[in-house]
Amino acid sequence: MRKYLSVIILLLIIQSAHPQAPSNSSIKILFIPLDDRPPCLQFTQRIGLIGDADLVTPPKELLGRFTTPGNSDQIIQWLKQQDLNDFKAAIISLDMLVYGGLVASRAFNVETGKALERAGIIEEIHKKAPALPLYVQSVIMRIAPTADGNNDAYRADLARWAEISVKQDDVSKKETANLVSKIPADALLDYKTARKRNLEVNLKAVKYTRSGMIDFLVLSQDDAKPVGVHVADRVQLVEEIERSGLAAKVAVQPGADEVSMLLLARALNHYYKMSPTVKAFYSSEIAANTVMPFEDKPLKETVGFHIRATGSEEVRDERNADLLFYVFASRREPGRATSFAAEIDEKIKNGRRVMVADIDPVGNVQGGDSAFTQELEARGILPELNSYASWNTAANTIGTTLPQGIVFNIAERKLLKNKALTQRIWDAQNWFTFHRVLDDYYFHGLQRSKINIHFGQDKLSSRILDDKTNKEVEEYATNVLSGSLKELIKVYSRRRSNSRQQGIPWRKPANLGFSLPWNRTFEAEINFH
Repeated sequence: MRKYLSVIILLLIIQSAHPQAPSNSSIKILFIPLDDRPPCLQFTQRIGLIGDADLVTPPKELLGRFTTPGNSDQIIQWLKQQDLNDFKAAIISLDMLVYGGLVASRAFNVETGKALERAGIIEEIHKKAPALPLYVQSVIMRIAPTADGNNDAYRADLARWAEISVKQDDVSKKETANLVSKIPADALLDYKTARKRNLEVNLKAVKYTRSGMIDFLVLSQDDAKPVGVHVADRVQLVEEIERSGLAAKVAVQPGADEVSMLLLARALNHYYKMSPTVKAFYSSEIAANTVMPFEDKPLKETVGFHIRATGSEEVRDERNADLLFYVFASRREPGRATSFAAEIDEKIKNGRRVMVADIDPVGNVQGGDSAFTQELEARGILPELNSYASWNTAANTIGTTLPQGIVFNIAERKLLKNKALTQRIWDAQNWFTFHRVLDDYYFHGLQRSKINIHFGQDKLSSRILDDKTNKEVEEYATNVLSGSLKELIKVYSRRRSNSRQQGIPWRKPANLGFSLPWNRTFEAEINFH
């Protein structure tokens, strides 16, 4: 009897998707996220609403949680139950389908043969729906293992080994040998075999792209440095891509969490037959040519990669640009926040469409800059932007603001002409911009470090909280952020005389919800109506 009940429960789970988009959206997109964190799931679904798209995902309980992998086999079963004719595109994370998510991909808990077998669902999807565009992400394993609370004694040593073990000078060889003596042998073996397996999966994804099953593939380099064991993996992949003539269909670029948003923008650009042109402006040429924290490419290269991944084109001449992309990375340059905001203000007054990325060039805040954000607020710029973001790495920020801005560009040109859609599209656009400022600036930029100190975290945002402390932090942060919500409402509700939103009712946010889905202050899930 218990066996039959289990089967019934599984069938109910498989049949019940949990799309958070309204059922009256114009199009449906099949979506397998990297994991259940807000950037990988909530953000992508919410940007979908700006483009009037309903992103349909497996039940959230199948996606796992932090060190508990998603149930790949049940997700594959759920996929097989879908009527693929209902969808206009599919956005798929191979890491979820093959390993159970990003964190699971960093450990060797799935044998190579099983991983490659699971990846075969791509063949089945293509066979059932050959005309369905498939946009796929597969992550290149990062340098450091996940901070899971069990590897604190050797995690830093393993990350250092991964960085310097490729060097051949005597000093590096000596340090490498010393590190190996301190790292548990089974932990080092697990790391090496997981990396080798992941490379095989990445190569299989390239093969699927070569055969026409995958329309566009992003091989995203998770947190890395210019030197390390990951470089050999990337070189092998790039060589295979070039040998196969796939440079236009496969991108090898920095990032991980934001890639589904980039692929969504690409899918909607393709669906609406658009390819906007983008001109990037940097607050500093030095910063533009500098490798940002946790990455291995200069900032301007990361921007270029991300623009192309959305199916857009980067241009040099502003006169040829549909969208202007302002990248602020000058927090330590006095007065630059004011002058850069003034430049943005002038472009908006002239009717240009502007996207903004606020980059942390040091990696010690990983949230919005006070001087720059306050300038944007004081000038009434935020509601007039196509997009804004400022969280974690440069790639994370760029890969969030670009998709929002590009999808809203689609909405302005294709959807807002339909009066029945106007309020819904503007609600979705305002929700996401407001959410970004509340999350990226007020929480991550202003409040997170204070909350950490209050609870004895001392800025260790990745430390795992026990359930009791986690609940206390959630309650405390909700109260703190409620004040920020009221403050931002006052700022955001002011409209300029030349606002694009004249005559569009702005429904003020209410019913703030705040949670820490992975028992860490590093990622917060913020909601409001």
